[in-house]
Amino acid sequence: MNMQLKIVTVLAFLLLFAPMAIAQDAITDDDLKRYAISMDSIENMKAGFIQRITEMVNSNENISAARYNDLSKIISDEVKLAEAEATPEEIEFVNLVAQKKEEETAKINATFQSLAVDYIGAKTYNAIKTALKNDEAVKQRYEVILKEVQTD
Repeated sequence: MNMQLKIVTVLAFLLLFAPMAIAQDAITDDDLKRYAISMDSIENMKAGFIQRITEMVNSNENISAARYNDLSKIISDEVKLAEAEATPEEIEFVNLVAQKKEEETAKINATFQSLAVDYIGAKTYNAIKTALKNDEAVKQRYEVILKEVQTD
């Protein structure tokens, strides 16, 4: 009877933890490197995007950054724009920046989707994303690889 209990315990352990081990083994360092390269590329695109928008706003001589920030919050509300005494030039500039944001966001999203599907693989991308949330060992491996990618 004692031997049966041990067997049942071992089987239960294997059933509970084998999927984690299989999932972790299924994610190779090469998979993690592709994921890290992709995420680093997207972060660089986002940083460049923010820098370009900031430069665009800061270089405009007709509207201060503070005024732009105020107007951008109410740009779709004609009444509030009138109350804020927004000029046609200010409204045009805020709309121009909004258009640039939409274009840049669309580029980043398209690149992200392409990297996730074509470079990493959708199944692998989803497995890594899940593992990074739930598996500390995969997360630690990823962090080491990401640091290597960022220093290259």
